[in-house]
Amino acid sequence: MKFDYVIIGAGSSGCVIANRLSEDPRKSVAVLEAGGRDISPWIHIPVGYFRTIKDPSLNWMYRTEADPGLNGRAINWPRGKTWGGSSSINGLLYVRGQSADYDNWRQQGNVGWAWQDVLPLFKRAECWEDGESEFRGGSGPLSVSKPQKSWPIVDAWLKAAQQAGYPFNEDYNGEDQQGVGYFQLTSRNGRRCSSAQAYLAPVRGRKNLQIISHFHTNRIVFDGNRAIAVEGQQDGAKEVIHARNEIILSAGAIGSPQILMLSGIGPAGDLREHGIPILHDNKHVGQNLQDHLQARPVYKVKVPTVNTRTRGALNIARIATEYALRRSGPMTMAASLGAAYLKTRPELETPDIQFHIQPFSAEDPTTGVDDFDAFTASVLQLRPESTGEIRLKSADPKEHPAIRPNYLSTPTDQQTIVDGIRVARHICRQAAVVDWITCEHKPGPHISDDDDEALLEWARNTATTIYHPTGTCRMGVDDRAVVDPRLRVYGVERLRVADCAIMPMIVSGNTNAPAIMIGEKASELVLEDANA
Repeated sequence: MKFDYVIIGAGSSGCVIANRLSEDPRKSVAVLEAGGRDISPWIHIPVGYFRTIKDPSLNWMYRTEADPGLNGRAINWPRGKTWGGSSSINGLLYVRGQSADYDNWRQQGNVGWAWQDVLPLFKRAECWEDGESEFRGGSGPLSVSKPQKSWPIVDAWLKAAQQAGYPFNEDYNGEDQQGVGYFQLTSRNGRRCSSAQAYLAPVRGRKNLQIISHFHTNRIVFDGNRAIAVEGQQDGAKEVIHARNEIILSAGAIGSPQILMLSGIGPAGDLREHGIPILHDNKHVGQNLQDHLQARPVYKVKVPTVNTRTRGALNIARIATEYALRRSGPMTMAASLGAAYLKTRPELETPDIQFHIQPFSAEDPTTGVDDFDAFTASVLQLRPESTGEIRLKSADPKEHPAIRPNYLSTPTDQQTIVDGIRVARHICRQAAVVDWITCEHKPGPHISDDDDEALLEWARNTATTIYHPTGTCRMGVDDRAVVDPRLRVYGVERLRVADCAIMPMIVSGNTNAPAIMIGEKASELVLEDANA
């Protein structure tokens, strides 16, 4: 089979690119997706992420190597394997990040990626429920809404944060991110609005667009240094999909560098060790891995939370009926309700920590909540300095690569996570919430606010990812870059990377909205170059 454009990955970025490139009926587009169509009902029910995030038919089920920064723990890294990719199994939270994030990208030489350049792309993508404004889009394919339901304990925490001196912010995706408020969701009428639902579902009937599911990419095929085809497996058989114009790699921050290395683009020593012919030696493929690490303080409370309100057959039946009849209630709930973007030090220009306030608690949310009422005040560092890497374990495309996040490896990261825990404690001592709290369950009163070492040790023993891997095919103009500012892979032709792997530095917030923006930007770049 031969197409004008071949896209590897029907995830958050890939669905956007497929939609935009196939708008021209004269151009044929193929999308190659390792997973299947997004037919599971749990994908579309917002609270279904508790199930999808552990389903191997929908999740790549990645797991990190033992990490020294987590005292040798290995942790799960869920990534979506279905139409919509991780946007089909994530917590639905819509966060763009700070304008300074993108201006920083531009200051590193990435022309076209400043805030003034990408804001129109964010606006073009979204349909914000409050409509068009200077900072928001009102007619895009991606529905973004306010939460249908809050919980009293979340409202109380937000009031406590204001009592602690932090301002309320009605729209953290507006002019200024700083402050506390409620998360915005990628949802529409009580249902998830994934990238697949927003961009792929409305156009899948186009005659020039073919979505090839259950296609596991082995490698990109080159004629000299020109990318010409994608080799993979479908139903156990080898398949080769040819591209007349370009191949766009949108397999995510783990999959994209792995496919590049399997195709001979990466560290020459590693490739040689695995018997992979070297096409282009670039030791930075798979490097610059960044992620947000969350510490999860938990507080037991006197009032009902999700922990007990969803327990028992009667409660479950009531909740299911409410959702079935009105598309409302707890089943429309995102992974977090309360949001906060705060500074750990007043001299900082912008917030350096983010809170996810959840009206539940759990050792592992995929296996069930605690049997007592509690809420979680998850806190993370927005711009970690620590970087890790993705490395091949073998030349077998089906074997997951080694994921080494290298968490908490710098003094700044260590201090910020400790200070973030202190901020959580400070807010939970305010009048608006303190009378609702029976005790601090984690880290626990036995650890003093003044004991940096003990707080850091607790974080090392309990902190986990909040699912934002980025940076492994870094965009730039220096010798550490993998792609140029037009997302073209250095050293070869007719190949681009377009997903969160291209981020020079992780954005200050959740990564799904930026991934969709990257898809919009990549589409523009491909079409501009085709018409040049």
